[in-house]
Amino acid sequence: MSVLLILGIVIVVLLVIVLARRNGAASQQTKLEDARAEAQRWYERLGGQLMNLHGNDEAARQALSDAGERYNAAGGQLQQANTVRQFELARESALEGLQYVRAARLAMGIDPGPDLPALASAQGVGQLTKEREVSVQGHSYKAGPQPGNDTPYYYPGGRVQGRPVPAGWYSTPVWKTALGAGAGVLGGMLIFDALLSPGFGDMGYGDGFSDGYADAAQDFGGNDMGGGDMGGDMGGSDFGGDGGWGGGDFDF
Repeated sequence: MSVLLILGIVIVVLLVIVLARRNGAASQQTKLEDARAEAQRWYERLGGQLMNLHGNDEAARQALSDAGERYNAAGGQLQQANTVRQFELARESALEGLQYVRAARLAMGIDPGPDLPALASAQGVGQLTKEREVSVQGHSYKAGPQPGNDTPYYYPGGRVQGRPVPAGWYSTPVWKTALGAGAGVLGGMLIFDALLSPGFGDMGYGDGFSDGYADAAQDFGGNDMGGGDMGGDMGGSDFGGDGGWGGGDFDF
């Protein structure tokens, strides 16, 4: 084989490699631009909704306030994003904000508009279909499928500390406390467990929520929050008096 033939083969191989890399880079750039455009589209839609809506009651005002927070978060994410995944996160924030807008429109008694793409963070958690009220450490907590004077806080569904929390209206934004640290985390989880345990059997969860809750329960040592093992451990002196878990710790 002549030197010229070998050199020709090497040149062809190098050209193939260069072309493959260029095509790969072009494909990646296309994906990046598509992700940017998708996130920007939902972000602008959220901004337009916020400009045109004004809540008159607490539930609508609170939902619009939460939507505004997600709008600001999405805007910040868009400014800093330079990967497909980062643009996807900005899109998720904008869609979450639009879920709050949709809830506000329902609270205001107007057409909520077309359905939105499902939130990735809410996959399999279900939604509330019936009202529920429980008492935890002497404080009453409510949740249900509709806004009301006692349930002005909307949550679009998601996982908090690994636990699936269905979409619905709540009397207090327990998820915000549960995302904190220290005593607030356990306090929020106790309220979630009391409100949302599948053992109550009347909340209308999908199978995804039940399965997810069962998995999450293992994180608490597989204990039953409704009066079995956990009821004994959490009663008495452990949560009262000087233990630091008395009444005021569950005020939000």
